[in-house]
Amino acid sequence: MAQLSKNDVLKLARLARLDLSEAEVAEFTGELSEILQYVEMLQNIDVDGLQPTNQVTGLTHVTRQDEIRDYGYKTSDLLANVPETLGNQIKVKRMLG
Repeated sequence: MAQLSKNDVLKLARLARLDLSEAEVAEFTGELSEILQYVEMLQNIDVDGLQPTNQVTGLTHVTRQDEIRDYGYKTSDLLANVPETLGNQIKVKRMLG
């Protein structure tokens, strides 16, 4: 399966709704075949006894504590710059139907 034909590439292009020129079909036939050969090579690697890796830095619990910071602005000053407010919040159009 590592060698794709011209028809395989044309079918993939049609599924992806791509219009490819003859030169592009020829180019992609070679490139995609090389990618599939590489994937086949990876499938043949012995990984028995290896633990799955899902985190490589060794860091755990790296979240920080929430801190209230005073930037020196009053809420009323910030809300004065928006087109419409409702109470102490910015009023926007409904986002979900």
